[in-house]
Amino acid sequence: MSVDRVKEFFKGTELEGRILEADESSATVELAAHAFHTEPDRIAKSLSFLIDEKPVIVVVSGMARTDNRKYKDQFHKKAKMIPFDEVEKYTGHPAGGVCPFAVKDGVDVYLDVSLRKYGTVFPAAGSLNSAVEVTIPQLERYSGYKEWVDVCKEGM
Repeated sequence: MSVDRVKEFFKGTELEGRILEADESSATVELAAHAFHTEPDRIAKSLSFLIDEKPVIVVVSGMARTDNRKYKDQFHKKAKMIPFDEVEKYTGHPAGGVCPFAVKDGVDVYLDVSLRKYGTVFPAAGSLNSAVEVTIPQLERYSGYKEWVDVCKEGM
């Protein structure tokens, strides 16, 4: 199970034992905010895209929406989301539980600047009912992110 891989990934780090698991689904921003008692924008949603058949994850704040022009300027390709039923095959995590931790080899992770307005955020932890509260430096460290990007619409 994907959440078990994330737990193993965090073993021996300051995030060991910090994965939150809800009794209810946290597969959407609204459900996650309710399950983990935070505002929706502090949910760090992991969006899964294909760039020339290579999977990438872009982690954005919960209420942010991708700006197609900014995305194309950044990645030089039109945004193409991974089909729902293929997300786990590409990323190693199920749709609704995709996170930037313990992803499959070859998946690049990018962090969107929309996250920087918070001290801590709540990315999923590999299942449809899990999350982990992390600081931005922890998100950087444990995601192995490639770079910060700005691919979301202003004012979101």
